[in-house]
Amino acid sequence: FSGVLARDVLLALLELQDELAGTAAWAAGTGRNVTLRDVCYAPLNPAAPGVGDCAVSSVTQYFQNNRTRLELSAWQQDGKQQGTVDWHDHLIYCVNSPLSFKDITALELSCMAEYGGP
Repeated sequence: FSGVLARDVLLALLELQDELAGTAAWAAGTGRNVTLRDVCYAPLNPAAPGVGDCAVSSVTQYFQNNRTRLELSAWQQDGKQQGTVDWHDHLIYCVNSPLSFKDITALELSCMAEYGGP
């Protein structure tokens, strides 16, 4: 993987998303600060959405916007083949099976987004 799918780019994207999620802007018409929670689409928690409930489309959602999950690796032996699996393997699996609650690698990570949807 290279370019926009390089590990360092994905980690930088996570940092940027966290910064944007914490941003507030003054809305003079309402007399208060407005945040992502005020304007996001939160299909699974529309009444009282938290930032994690917002349906944000990003490749990092395959890791639930979690740096620790993106950095995971595990030893896997599948028949005669053995080796280390990491974010590359999880991403490939999720692109092919985006509705999976657990990938078939030793990581056993969900492909579902942080907000609970695909």
